Amino acid sequence: MSDHRAAVRHHTLRTGMVEFDNGTGSIVSVPCTIRDVSGTGARLALNSSAWVAEEFSLIFSSGLRKACRVAWRKERLIGSAFVEGYASVDEQAAMMTADEQARHRLGIGARVKAARETRGYTQGQLAERLSVTPAFVALAENGEADIPLYQLMHIADLLMVGLDGLVAGPVPEDVDAA
Repeated sequence: MSDHRAAVRHHTLRTGMVEFDNGTGSIVSVPCTIRDVSGTGARLALNSSAWVAEEFSLIFSSGLRKACRVAWRKERLIGSAFVEGYASVDEQAAMMTADEQARHRLGIGARVKAARETRGYTQGQLAERLSVTPAFVALAENGEADIPLYQLMHIADLLMVGLDGLVAGPVPEDVDAA
């Protein structure tokens, strides 16, 4: 992960716990700082150098538990993906404030728009390939509608960009979403 990409992410800096089976049937709990969250995962900073299993539960201060798997590791930082795919609206509300959710949607929309324009698609062409209305694409690009994970994956394939780049990459300079 580049330093620039880390700098443009919105940091939540909330405390949480990572719980996992250490392979012997014992449950290990490790405190962490939840640096940022999205509808598909979270970026965590471990508060110790403890090893974390590939699959674990992330426990938010609200009591919400999400089953996660490790997407990437870099020293004490862990990128996690939710096992069920996309968090529900109620779960996201427990993980992020409404303002954080709005900024996240705006950032995703701006990255989708930039990728769409780079590939030369119109909103109508993208909408047709996704089997949605052009109005939905416009709302999503303006951060006014959530894009389900399966559609984000399809968008990433169509526009030949990484899913991670759409969800958490740098926000185009003309958008104040970070």
